[in-house]
Amino acid sequence: MRPIKLPIFSLLTLIFCSIIYAQNEDRFQENWKSIETVNQIPAWFQDAKFGIYTHWGPVSSAFVGTNPEKWYAGWYGMKMYSDGKIVPTKNGTPSNDYLHHLEKYGDPKEFGYKYIIEQFETSGFDAKKWADLFAKSGAKFAGPVAMHHDNFAMWDSKVTRWNSVNYGGIDPSAALKKEIEAKGLKFMGSFHHAFTWQYFAPAHAFGGIDPKDYDLYTNPHALDSETPDEEFYEDWWAKLKEFIDVYQPDLIWFDWWLENMTEESRLKFLAYYYNKGIEWNKEVAVCYKESTFTEATAIKDYERGRPNQPKENTWLTDTSPGAWFYRPGAIFKTPNELIDILIDIVSKNGVMLLNVPPDPNGSIPTVMEDLLIDMGAWLEVNGEAIYGTRPWVIFGEGPTRLPEGGHKVEEKVKLEYKNTDIRFTKKSDKEFFVIVMDKPDSEIVVTSLSTQIGALNSKILNIELLGSKEKIKWKRNEKGLIITSPKNFPTEYAHAFKIVLEGYTENNIGGEVDAHVD
Repeated sequence: MRPIKLPIFSLLTLIFCSIIYAQNEDRFQENWKSIETVNQIPAWFQDAKFGIYTHWGPVSSAFVGTNPEKWYAGWYGMKMYSDGKIVPTKNGTPSNDYLHHLEKYGDPKEFGYKYIIEQFETSGFDAKKWADLFAKSGAKFAGPVAMHHDNFAMWDSKVTRWNSVNYGGIDPSAALKKEIEAKGLKFMGSFHHAFTWQYFAPAHAFGGIDPKDYDLYTNPHALDSETPDEEFYEDWWAKLKEFIDVYQPDLIWFDWWLENMTEESRLKFLAYYYNKGIEWNKEVAVCYKESTFTEATAIKDYERGRPNQPKENTWLTDTSPGAWFYRPGAIFKTPNELIDILIDIVSKNGVMLLNVPPDPNGSIPTVMEDLLIDMGAWLEVNGEAIYGTRPWVIFGEGPTRLPEGGHKVEEKVKLEYKNTDIRFTKKSDKEFFVIVMDKPDSEIVVTSLSTQIGALNSKILNIELLGSKEKIKWKRNEKGLIITSPKNFPTEYAHAFKIVLEGYTENNIGGEVDAHVD
């Protein structure tokens, strides 16, 4: 039989169709079974350990003039309507946010949240300065809070007029993407606008909203409504899709309440974004709270919290050194506190996402700059024990630890790590790190490395203190690994010792089959 000869055009068409078919086979469908095949935790995210996002927008200016001695709810656009009558409160009295708004702006019925947006002032924003600072801090990914609960887009949006170009004259997302990526960092954006449906329900209860502004406040609905209308779903998706298409973020982070939206809307997003990652030829990541997604399809996040033990899947903590948005007289955590939290997170297979709250005009306060620079200086010395590491056999030892894991455990208990608290990280089977959480005294005793305990079954070849050339003296016995405290320490905070091992080997029986049998 003579071979069939195809015209070159037909042959190329077949090849092209085969390639398209193969590509489509790799694409994710809008169902859990398909999406569970994704690599939901890219290696770059596992290696990064530390990222930054920024709570900044029109609402930042609303807190100007608040009394530092009083408590104000962070959800200002919601609580500014809580007068205790039209919008009930727990104790029946007006919220401090409402009283402040009444004094500063006037009656919320006349001066609603829209008025705050119209005052948005951005003269202090400098994307290059921000990105330089983020890089100095040691962060490996960064980006803006792209849209908070207030439905305001911190980018040049074409799908909503409530954006930072129309009100503020800038596109911080575009500027930050350019400068952040120029520093070699991954770019992210966070989205909180699923909660907008409930966030602006009090505004509708209070009244005074012009129907033409429903595109900001959503369509009128009851205070207790947990069922967004179809237009809300369309707007929610249009804004998210636009940001993805235009800014091609490496990571999308979601706040809560998305778990209350339809399963179809969540699957639609996952399939679309992961397919975009394929199109862009890069692995993208999604972070979520509550039960929005699953650990097989995205990365679980703990707000101001973390597990009290390691987890198999890499996870994320989002936290802030103080309030989420600008507050007068804000009290910030110290670099020592944040570094200790970072170390504890990394030892348990986690990653820290740290909030930076800029001043209302977009400038970063000096106290925050100093904090980030201090963290970066510590990571410059000790980063080898943080970046690219994985959990060791155990996460740590010592008396200071979380009694329970989960959301907001940082608020339930304040931990102060001592020099008897130790955390472990691992670079390979022949290299791991002992991180002492405070300056040691005469000696460091790592009881987990006792010869009587089976945590370490390999000979130690060498121990060094990161950032130091001083010869480290040590011994190992039934008491543990005992390290003589060095004369000098390269950093003020926690101290990382690099342990180099001989490594584990096995002897195999060789030779002919049955040659060893008598």
